[in-house]
Amino acid sequence: MTAREEQRTLTGFTVGATATRRVEELATMLRRRGAEVRHGPAVRILPLADDGELFEMSKSLLRNPPDVVVITTGIGFRGWMEAAEGWGFGAELATALGSARILSRGPKATGAVRAAGLCESWTPDSESSSGILSRLRGDDLSGRRVAVQLHGQRMPEFTAELRAAGAEVIELPVYRWSEPHDETPLDRLLDEVLTRRVDALVFTSAPAVTNTLDLALRTGRRRALLDTLRHHVLVACVGPVCAAPLEGLEVPVTFPQRPRLGSLVRSLDETLPERVRRLNIGGNHVELRGQGVLLDGELRPVPPSPMALLRKLSEHPGKVLSRRELVDALPNGGEEHAVEMAIGRLRTALGNERFVQTVIKRGYRLALDETEMRALAER
Repeated sequence: MTAREEQRTLTGFTVGATATRRVEELATMLRRRGAEVRHGPAVRILPLADDGELFEMSKSLLRNPPDVVVITTGIGFRGWMEAAEGWGFGAELATALGSARILSRGPKATGAVRAAGLCESWTPDSESSSGILSRLRGDDLSGRRVAVQLHGQRMPEFTAELRAAGAEVIELPVYRWSEPHDETPLDRLLDEVLTRRVDALVFTSAPAVTNTLDLALRTGRRRALLDTLRHHVLVACVGPVCAAPLEGLEVPVTFPQRPRLGSLVRSLDETLPERVRRLNIGGNHVELRGQGVLLDGELRPVPPSPMALLRKLSEHPGKVLSRRELVDALPNGGEEHAVEMAIGRLRTALGNERFVQTVIKRGYRLALDETEMRALAER
């Protein structure tokens, strides 16, 4: 296999992206590997300059500088410094923070701290907030003033432990997540997930997970969505914090060891191909993917209704399924005539009418090779 072929291991797969920030970067990496990308933003970031709470908390740090500062994200810290500059006290805020001990969560946060002319005192190898908390547990925080830059949502367990240790905690909401202005793209993405036209759904923030589940609940699709994510569609998150709301609902989630977009894409690269259904039909090697099939290594696009029937037949390899059973698998339902039409389109898409056998007065089945039929019989 050539280097170029190795890079296109996601050919035929469709990945749903819910991110707002850096979504183009994510989509580009996925498309280079051959994937189709469907975008349905589940969050929007509120502008910092309009955030009255951040303004007031920043002014309080000027009046009474902190002893410890926790920086959780690079983009958040840079945005905070830019907002302070716009408010007219950027240099004064940098001076106030510079007098404190600065703990940065990871390389991007560290880079932003240094770009502001400041210097971090420590960064955890784990690149996690829990790593910072473990470090602070060894300090005497009684009466100390600790400023915590939040990363899109509150950190109740983190701040509660600091307060229990006697610290005065100042929470800084440097950017906040909210629902998207237009939920139509996310709504369409949910439809594609539920009809299994999407192979994987990707989240890069916990609020995106929450907003997606909330939309599914409001539209009466939450139970169906959870069932699909538990059994059919791979869920990939950028890290454990993002994954936590789904894991709490018993949805299997894959996430990389390092919370990076590149690592997230590589985890998809490794995981998705391992999940495909592989069959030998009519002397051909067939792999089912979201938008069609890989037939002897060549992608054959298949329309939604025929693909739904192929997927249903593949779940019962060698078994004859009645037209009535197959009607239930059609994305929009229908009559038995719709099954006949979809089977015809499936045969056309695959380029071989013999792939799907018609069993008179009974229904249809896949024309599996004899060796595969014997293997199934022995299981």
